[in-house]
Amino acid sequence: MTTEQTQEPEPRQEKSALQLVEAALYVAGRPLDLKTIGSIVGTRSKSRLRTLVRTLAEEYLRRDGVLEILELEDERFVMQLKASYVIKVKRLSLKPLLAQAALKTLAYIAYRQPVAQAHVALVRGALVYNQIRELEKFGLVSAEKLGKTQILRTTDVFSDYFNLSREPRLMRRQLRALFEDNGDLVEKIA
Repeated sequence: MTTEQTQEPEPRQEKSALQLVEAALYVAGRPLDLKTIGSIVGTRSKSRLRTLVRTLAEEYLRRDGVLEILELEDERFVMQLKASYVIKVKRLSLKPLLAQAALKTLAYIAYRQPVAQAHVALVRGALVYNQIRELEKFGLVSAEKLGKTQILRTTDVFSDYFNLSREPRLMRRQLRALFEDNGDLVEKIA
């Protein structure tokens, strides 16, 4: 074998690696970093992994289907349904991740963060404490003790799940754009 043959993966190996990347992104349902993808593919080479995932993302783009692979901050990748299809098929989902009230509480926290839990309860009502516990359980919100209350913030899991920036000011702008279609919600949050 020549040096060139050992450096370039065979077409069959390359196809198998691409299929493993695709399977990992599909099953995870959340963003994956290169280290995690590498553990599935069986390589530690970040440049090879980047090439594999970006090749797969380009393939999905060329297909012009309903799924897409996006590269997020810190070289993390996610496979997801394109936003234009989510609205049309979301009612087919067997069980939403969160109840509508918890989603509204989450939106309020995301837009106002950092925000005191007591303030959220004042605006959203007494049932908010159960909703906040649920949001913490899913890892979407974190709470930091401050005196008699807690200060609530969204987590990186929240940013990744909803494909939003991790930087609060930019996230607020992204949320405002998303909420423009739902004027009454914007008024409650703003």
